[in-house]
Amino acid sequence: PISSKHIKTLSEAHEDCVNNIRFLDNRLFATCSDDTTIALWDLRKLNTKVCTLHGHTSWVKNIEYDTNTRLLVTSGFDGNVIIWDTNRCTEDGCPHKKFFHTRFLMRMRLTPDCSKMLISTSSGYLLILHDLDLNKSLEVGSYPILRARRTTSSSDITSSGSSGPRAVGSPCHQNNSGPLSEKTLSRPSQREGGSPRNSLEVLTPEVPGERDRGNCITSLQLHPKGWATLLRCSSNTDDQEWTCVYEFQEGAPVRPVSPRCSLRLTHCIEEANVGRGYIKELCFSPDGRMISSPHGFGIRLLGFDAHCSELVDCLPREASPLREIRSLYSHNDVVLTTKFSPTHCQIASGCLSGRVSLYQPKF
Repeated sequence: PISSKHIKTLSEAHEDCVNNIRFLDNRLFATCSDDTTIALWDLRKLNTKVCTLHGHTSWVKNIEYDTNTRLLVTSGFDGNVIIWDTNRCTEDGCPHKKFFHTRFLMRMRLTPDCSKMLISTSSGYLLILHDLDLNKSLEVGSYPILRARRTTSSSDITSSGSSGPRAVGSPCHQNNSGPLSEKTLSRPSQREGGSPRNSLEVLTPEVPGERDRGNCITSLQLHPKGWATLLRCSSNTDDQEWTCVYEFQEGAPVRPVSPRCSLRLTHCIEEANVGRGYIKELCFSPDGRMISSPHGFGIRLLGFDAHCSELVDCLPREASPLREIRSLYSHNDVVLTTKFSPTHCQIASGCLSGRVSLYQPKF
């Protein structure tokens, strides 16, 4: 990153858009694409793929990895979350299973300790699988349900039907069908001393100004220490966008009939209404003290307070505005993604026309 030396180009890595890249260790990495496949690569031999993984039926948008079990987790616009066993890879692929299905799936993330899986949807729902066990074989209808705050509808979360692909950059806003099917759900079987494994919580996160209009959760990130989740939400009419931080509140419901309420809105800020319909990917800094957010033709660096304090040191009683630390503009088109380097004091941003900019602070 310092010298910007060109190392290698994989010009035919996929047959369509490459959506996500995930390093599994210091030599293996995976890529996923709109061609519905995932590819595994070895840095020592980049002329050919280690293998190609087939299992999704629509655009694959997200890759996660559990370093403890060496299980690869992918999600796509077919609504499926698929688990791949990289311990038993061959040239023909890896053993895999469909772990979860929901309509209107946008993004899927694992917490740093892999104890939870979060899934965002274009219909405004946030799904949380608690006490996650990726080795557990799940079938549709076997998810113990923990009632959640502001869940107003109950249809289609674990439906066996698959939603079709959506147009690039145009999230299909759905506000008339929620994600939970009562007919396919089993009653929770409580484990001793806590909630059942893979218990499902369904939330409609509070978004300022969107209580009556609904919203689409387009971007989902997690605090590097697992304290909070970061969402980018747009209104169903695409005339407002918000960046919101929600603190995790641990603990099982006091009574089986009481809501779990795992997330609490702590900070938010309205974003520039530029590039309507396109998904803007934001991120936390490696220490979790700052947020980098696409903002029009640039990015904004946001803090929980003016001193870039830790989140746990400035938790408000009620939701407070994120503080703008600095704005950086170097693009001639709408910025769609931004990322902090995990090892260098740098930030990267990429825009709609294909330009990537690197920023390095002056000391």
